[in-house]
Amino acid sequence: MGTTLQTRQSMLGDGEHVVQFYDRDADLVRAVGDYLTRAVSEGEAAIVIATEEHRRAFEADMVAGGIDVARAVVDGSLVWLDAAQTLARFLHEGVVDPAGFRACLGPVVRGAQHGGRPLKAYGEMVALLWDSGDVLGAIEVEKLWNALGRELRFALWCGYHTRSVAGEEHADALHEVCHLHTAVVDAATARFRAGPDAPFAARRFVKSLLECRPYDDRAPADDAQLVVSELATNAVIHAGSPFSVSVRYDGSAVRIAVHDWNPTLPVLRRGGPMAVSGRGLHLVNMLARDWGVEPTPDGKTVWAELPLR
Repeated sequence: MGTTLQTRQSMLGDGEHVVQFYDRDADLVRAVGDYLTRAVSEGEAAIVIATEEHRRAFEADMVAGGIDVARAVVDGSLVWLDAAQTLARFLHEGVVDPAGFRACLGPVVRGAQHGGRPLKAYGEMVALLWDSGDVLGAIEVEKLWNALGRELRFALWCGYHTRSVAGEEHADALHEVCHLHTAVVDAATARFRAGPDAPFAARRFVKSLLECRPYDDRAPADDAQLVVSELATNAVIHAGSPFSVSVRYDGSAVRIAVHDWNPTLPVLRRGGPMAVSGRGLHLVNMLARDWGVEPTPDGKTVWAELPLR
């Protein structure tokens, strides 16, 4: 995970809009804390629009990184805003008001950019909307951020917890969110039921992520979709279990892992050319640079690593 985030942070310039899907708050705090610390230490400005819990965690991480947070607030290089309170300023009767968004955030961004300072922003108002069930509102705010970014040119980092975006019902919305960002950082996980359409949904999930990650021109997208389809099919047919799919990048490969809740381990069987089953793992073995099976207390995880082109 560190390789991905460090690569993105070093490239995160004006106009960049990235999204992080995180499993643990600690992963978000470490990534965003480093992003903010780098910005302030390099003479840039930073705006943080987050929950109180996350603001406190980011502040502690920045202090540990050598930032005098109190001084940064006084000199205007660091601006803290509460996500819920800021959202309430342009959410009228439960509907996002574009003019209200501009009136609320435009002056904050311009103020932070005083003197021509580059600006790094972090926001999780979109996550609050998504978590409340207003997925369309979250997507609308992402679009408004993009419009403001084109006008004022700043970098923006957004964060969503994976438990919020998981599930087939969010597949289309997740696809839209990915394409509203210049890149996806860190890892993403989605969960699927044990139904006949689940392998196709898993393929679409992986395709959506790989299309908008920073290494999309090197990602083995077709191979990744084949691999996840085979592993998901095994989970449905042989394990008879719901399953989760995670995608992770370690700097040189895309790692796809499928976890199901059946402890029976798969076997790489010999099969002739006319066999109608048993060829899935052979295909995975052929496409992956490495793969394996890890027993877990609640089932097992089958993973495969595909090298970047």
